[in-house]
Amino acid sequence: MGVRRVMGIETELGITSTQLDPAGRPVTPMVLSGQVVRAYAAGAAPGAALPSGAGWDYADETPLRDARGFEMARALADRSQLTDVEDPTIATSVLSNGARFYVDHAHPEYSSPEVTGPLAAVRYDRAGEEVAWGAVRTLAEEGLEVRLYKNNVDGKGASYGTHENYLVPRSVPFDRLARLLIPFLVARPVIAGAGRVGIGQASERPGFQLSQRADYLEAEVGLETTLRRPIVNTRDEPHATPHLHRRLHVIVGDATMADVTTYLALGSLSAVLRVIETHPELLEGMPLAHPVAAARALSHDPSLQVTVPLADGREMTGLDLVEAHLEAAERAAASGHEAWDDPDDTETDEVLGRWREVLDTLRRDPSQAAGQVEWVAKHQLLERFRERGGAGWDDPRIAAMDIQWHDLDPRGAWPASCAPPASWSGWSRRRRSPPPSRSRRRTHGPGSGARRCGATARPGESGRRPGTRWCSSTTGAACAGCAWTSRPAAAGRLSSGCWTGIPPRRACSPSSPARTSDPGLLPVPATRP
Repeated sequence: MGVRRVMGIETELGITSTQLDPAGRPVTPMVLSGQVVRAYAAGAAPGAALPSGAGWDYADETPLRDARGFEMARALADRSQLTDVEDPTIATSVLSNGARFYVDHAHPEYSSPEVTGPLAAVRYDRAGEEVAWGAVRTLAEEGLEVRLYKNNVDGKGASYGTHENYLVPRSVPFDRLARLLIPFLVARPVIAGAGRVGIGQASERPGFQLSQRADYLEAEVGLETTLRRPIVNTRDEPHATPHLHRRLHVIVGDATMADVTTYLALGSLSAVLRVIETHPELLEGMPLAHPVAAARALSHDPSLQVTVPLADGREMTGLDLVEAHLEAAERAAASGHEAWDDPDDTETDEVLGRWREVLDTLRRDPSQAAGQVEWVAKHQLLERFRERGGAGWDDPRIAAMDIQWHDLDPRGAWPASCAPPASWSGWSRRRRSPPPSRSRRRTHGPGSGARRCGATARPGESGRRPGTRWCSSTTGAACAGCAWTSRPAAAGRLSSGCWTGIPPRRACSPSSPARTSDPGLLPVPATRP
C-alpha cells in the first residue's frame, strides 16, 4: 500500500464579478456561485452532468459527530456547520467523472471523486479546474462575466478551504493520530505551500509567507472548519464502513496551481499516515510546544531559518521537521512491513524520492526548488517585480499579482503564462472522463463516442506502471482524440525545469472543435455515486 489509499480533494473557489442586479447593486457571491454551477450543468455535453437541481443524498452526512467520542448539539452549532440539510435553492450537480460541483458557503466547490493514490488525485483535481473554466466560458457566451480563483484568501480577512480527505483505519486511536500528525501539518507548507502576500488574517502587515492558511489556524484540534479553525479537524463522517474506517478531513492545506506541489502535499501526508498506522514509535519525540504559534512562525519565514520549540525543549526549523518525517517514512518503507511491501506499488518510491529531492534542493539553494515548490516560484516572480519596480510588499500591484496567480482563466493566470521547457510533466492528463476505476465513484465505462489517440507505452518510466500510455503527439497542440496534451519533443516526460513542471492550464484552446464535438474530451454519462 505505502502512500496508496482512498483519498480526494475538495476545493472552494474564490469568485468575483462586475455584475449588477436590477437595482444596480453588486450580485452576491451566493448568486454568482449558483450561476457557475448551473452554467456547467447546462453547457456540458449530454450526460456529462446531472441537472443542477437534482439534489443530494445527505443520509451519510454527520457534520456534528466528533472523532473524540461525542456529538455537538445542533443548537450549539454554527450555521455553517449544518451541512446535512437539503436546500433546494442551492445549485448542485453530480458529474460523470464521479465529482460533485456545487455551491458551498457562497463559493463554487468542486469535490473530486475518491481515488486510490496521490497521482490520480492530482489528475482529478486538475479536471476540476477544467470544469470551473468551462462554466466561466458558458457564462461569457451569455454575456455574464465571472472570474474564479483557485486560492484560499481574499487578502481582506476571508479564507475558504481546500480540504483533503484520507481513509484511515478506525483501529488507529484518534488521539494518537492527532498528536503525531500535528507537527507534520504545521511544517508541510515548507514543501507544499502556495505562498501568500500579506501577514495576518486581513494582511495587516506587509510581507510574504509560505502558506495561505497558517494565519487562520486558531486551535490544535477541533470540529469547526469555518471558525476557530483547528490544525486537526475532528469531524467523524467516514463515508465508509464506520466500524472499520474513518475519514481524516484535513483543512489546513493550500490550493496549489502546480501539480508537483499538489502531488507532494498528498503523497507526503499519506506516507506520514502510513507511518502512524504501522510504526508510530518513529514519530514520537516531535510534539511541538506551541503548534498554532509554530505554524505561523514557519509560514512567515521564506528564508527557512526560523526555529520553533518542541515540547522537550529542542528547537527545529521547518526543514528539520519535514526531513524528520521523511526519514521516518523511509525507515518504515524499508522495514518489510506488509503495508509497505507491495510489489505493484511504484508510487511510494516516487513520492519518497521526490520528497527527498525537494528537501535537498531547499537546503542547498531554495531558489532552485522553483520548479517543484509553488511558494518558491511565486516568491521569485514577485521579488523580481519588486526589484524592477521598486515596490514594497505593501504595494497594491504585488497584492493584485498574488491574486492573479490563482486565476483559472488561462489567458491571465501567471502560471499559465510560464512557458514550459522542452520537457514537462505528463502528469496532468485531463481526468474529466472516466471516473476512477478502483473507487466507489466508478459507475460506468467510457462513452461509446470516446476515441483513442496514437498513444505510446513507456514502460517503467519515472516510476510509472508498465504500459502507462502517454500522448505521442509532437505538434505542440492538444490531441483531438483524448484529453491528454503534448509539447514538441516532450511526449509526457517528467521535468522540473519550469516552475510548474506541467503543461498549460488547458487540454485545448476554448475555440478548439475538440472541446465541443469530441466525446473523448467530455465526461461520459453518469449515474448517482
